[in-house]
Amino acid sequence: MEYKLAPSILAADVACLGDQIRQVDEAGADSIHIDVMDGVFVPNLSFGVPVVKGLRKCSKKFFDVHLMIVNPIDHIRDFAEAGADGITVHAEACGDRLYDTIIEMLGNGVSPAVAIRPDTAIDPVVEVLDKLSMVLVMTVYPGYGGQKIITNTFSKIKKLRRVIDEKDLDVDIQVDGGITLENITEVKDAGANVFVAGTQVFSGDISKNVKDFRALLKA
Repeated sequence: MEYKLAPSILAADVACLGDQIRQVDEAGADSIHIDVMDGVFVPNLSFGVPVVKGLRKCSKKFFDVHLMIVNPIDHIRDFAEAGADGITVHAEACGDRLYDTIIEMLGNGVSPAVAIRPDTAIDPVVEVLDKLSMVLVMTVYPGYGGQKIITNTFSKIKKLRRVIDEKDLDVDIQVDGGITLENITEVKDAGANVFVAGTQVFSGDISKNVKDFRALLKA
């Protein structure tokens, strides 16, 4: 299994965003995690299509765009054209249009992923696993950075990993929320293999932080 680090630019300094993306890129990050919030699905606002398009000039790394928005199906094409390589939508935001949203992502040439909140069962994603490249298990409630990890989500990660292995599918399990150098090994042991980290990457020495995370993922 390949373990990957996806620094979340939600915790980066927006005054020098391009510069900090180059730093994590050069330090060995596997992808760039871009959180898009609409102030409706989650109580916060963040980046949009113009930011993704602008940042595309700063890095050739995989752009992992996490849509925390209502009606994501209406915005897939715009984000794909702006430079997203993968798009993650929330099962809770899609409702009965989840399958159609995944097909829309595939039709626009992006890797499809589905996220579930800490209190959402894995059932919605299990039904569409064969269409996905990744499942994102939120380890905090979406909307804000810097939260403490919710440890009871680990059992959900383990259950999802068993299902993926039993079905013999090549589907990543990503975790997002409260990931630190102190807990990443435990989350890795639960079955996750893609790790979003924001505050712990963009605070202090960015390059060193990325390398420290990468060392633990290789261990």
